[in-house]
Amino acid sequence: MPTTRRRHAITETDEIAQALDAARRTWPHLADKPNELLRQLILTGEHALTDATEKRLQAIASTSGMFPEAFPPGYLDDLRQDWPE
Repeated sequence: MPTTRRRHAITETDEIAQALDAARRTWPHLADKPNELLRQLILTGEHALTDATEKRLQAIASTSGMFPEAFPPGYLDDLRQDWPE
């Protein structure tokens, strides 16, 4: 099918075959459509990465500034005094 988008070729290594087998079990209605299985795997992976990043950033934001007594003003300057120049 004509497209202006980039296309990608993937060699079916043992790891890719294993991922496709897992995808067939997860999405049996796509079992005979390896291109669609790969698309689903890629999108699922992207969502997992995005979710993990968002959760990490939320955890950082929710704990930011919780322990001001642990790092008083000037803490970094005091720490850096011991560093070689």
